[in-house]
Amino acid sequence: MSYIGKTPTSVPLTSSDITDGIITTTKIADANVTNPKLTSGSQQNFRNLVINGDMGIAQRSTSAVALAHSSYHTVDRWSQNLTLASAAFTGQQVSDAPAGFENSYKISCTTADTSLAATARLFPLTRIEDRGLGFLKFGSASAQSLTLSFYVKSNKTGTYQINIWHNNPGRFTSQTYAINSANTWEHKTITFIGDQDSAMANDSGSGLQIEYVLLGGTNYTSGSVNTGAYASTAANRAAGQTVNLADSTSNSWQITGVQLEAGTTASDFEFLPVDVNLGRCQRYFFKLLSNRWLYTISRTADYHRNDINFPVQMRATPTSAVSFSDSGSGTGVQYESAESVTAYINGFSGITDISGGTFDAEL
Repeated sequence: MSYIGKTPTSVPLTSSDITDGIITTTKIADANVTNPKLTSGSQQNFRNLVINGDMGIAQRSTSAVALAHSSYHTVDRWSQNLTLASAAFTGQQVSDAPAGFENSYKISCTTADTSLAATARLFPLTRIEDRGLGFLKFGSASAQSLTLSFYVKSNKTGTYQINIWHNNPGRFTSQTYAINSANTWEHKTITFIGDQDSAMANDSGSGLQIEYVLLGGTNYTSGSVNTGAYASTAANRAAGQTVNLADSTSNSWQITGVQLEAGTTASDFEFLPVDVNLGRCQRYFFKLLSNRWLYTISRTADYHRNDINFPVQMRATPTSAVSFSDSGSGTGVQYESAESVTAYINGFSGITDISGGTFDAEL
């Protein structure tokens, strides 16, 4: 607009200056409404598909002497795909973390291997339950991209690979990132394509898996980095990896602030209250506090029956391991059933003390 004389001084609009209904959705360009703008000063709840991405919950332990294949040791929801001939690694929840975070997950080499076998691999990973992922529109031309952001720190600079698996068809797509400065927290943001070929199953199985590569033998490095359509070629699984984290017992790798969200833009990490974070973890693993007292709720001539109530509905029927001790007369004998633990106490009168236990329904 042109003016005769001086241009009027700009004055910010207030809500009273805008007529109701004058701004419609058709007048707002889609490209101008971005994720950072939506989350600035407000919260899109549970946009992070990763549970315990701040590494704040470690129900099992804060440290593990030796990581094992397909096992959960320390930080909740984090496991590893691992085959090693001679190398060994520990895992820890540690307080060393970038500003704003309280914990990170640290993997350290304790036995080195400078000449990896062809089958060697160490891929820390977290799995995301399939149910509830339908909004990603996988299996269609509208499949949404996924943006992964995280903080990482290692003494080993170089190129690392990450694979995003769509576990229903068992295929993955990949990207790489660089650690540029040794022993320095660096923030990374990486975008992966969505899977247009296979839909989500909408069940309690594994829908997505984030797999970080720390080392790989020639069975996994002899291909090429597949940044395109999801595929299952094993030789591509670590093809972009230049680092062997097992080549020295001085090596370590740490991660925190892991966030996976729909779209091509990363938003600030979504911090959840500790009780909410714990409850989400307990869907997959529940550690029963020690010294929990159970009062008799039924009795025949030779046993008491006591049921344990889970804090949340678990993903599936859990495997259980619970220890009992007696606080009265008699000898405690453990019996485990699918949804509860029943203690048969011969000649017992009084209260049963559970000295500890776990219920595991991990993906």
